[in-house]
Amino acid sequence: MKFAIALLAGPQDPAARSALRFARAVLEQGHQITHLFFYRDGVHLATELAVLPQDEADIHVEWREFIAQHQLDAVICIAAALKRGILDDDEANRWNKPGSNTGTPWELSGLGQWIEALQTADRAVTFGT
Repeated sequence: MKFAIALLAGPQDPAARSALRFARAVLEQGHQITHLFFYRDGVHLATELAVLPQDEADIHVEWREFIAQHQLDAVICIAAALKRGILDDDEANRWNKPGSNTGTPWELSGLGQWIEALQTADRAVTFGT
């Protein structure tokens, strides 16, 4: 079965960890994740600048490693990202900002990617509000 997963919750929301556990279980059960779409506060998971206390698991790193390990399509909604200061090199240059705070494996794109995901997946699951 092909799954498309949207995450609307930020790093502090338990839904971010629930989504990661769900995504891992999907792959462990032999299913496929066709798209991961990060929207609203979920775009904060793409920052490379978050620093967590040493005794806390870093959900940013966990998502990044999961996506890279399984070579998944991870799209960050560009409108939500720009509003929240999440920029890749291209957007930082485009808007004359001093630097970027995201990169591989994330891709900034529009809601059209999520619409495409809905058309190609057997199931769509959303985490967060």
